[in-house]
Amino acid sequence: MAKVLMITGDFVEDYENMVPFQALIAMGHNVDAVCPGKKAGQTIATSIHDFEGFQTYTEKRGHNFELNATFDDIDIDTYDALYLPGGRAPEYLRMNGKVLDIIRAFISANKPVASICHGPQLLTAAGVIEGKKVSAYPACQPEIVMAGAEYMDIEMTAAITDGMLVTAPAWPAHPEFLKQFHQLLIEKV
Repeated sequence: MAKVLMITGDFVEDYENMVPFQALIAMGHNVDAVCPGKKAGQTIATSIHDFEGFQTYTEKRGHNFELNATFDDIDIDTYDALYLPGGRAPEYLRMNGKVLDIIRAFISANKPVASICHGPQLLTAAGVIEGKKVSAYPACQPEIVMAGAEYMDIEMTAAITDGMLVTAPAWPAHPEFLKQFHQLLIEKV
């Protein structure tokens, strides 16, 4: 099966971090979860975003998630695909030049990339979505459009694939999002 690189960080959305990590492993894929500045065995803090009837999501402290690989040790040529979860982490991860270079390398190599919720903030910062159909959390629409992509206003339970890129608005889309990403993984690998 595929070897997937997951770039994550403190205050990533808990479900968007843990559910795909575990589901992809359960499907037989190998997933390395890394965070800039941290090593395998260290943890990141997660946050839980919930939809409780307010004008935006609420945020609560989530779990500690143990990283299983070291960011500085990865060799991106050994990976088949990239996964970028949402939450708060993309806000600051997009300021890391190496993270952006990794994203560009996966896109340039036409390898599968999946990103959910606020994760596409990393794609916009990397400048890799021009001309693409991209979904994300609705608050990310302006920057997706400014990056030259077509923002797809889809149901919270839906996902969209454009070429080798799979995106979705938030964790309620996990079943469809993971199904589409898995399909790309088995077709590509």
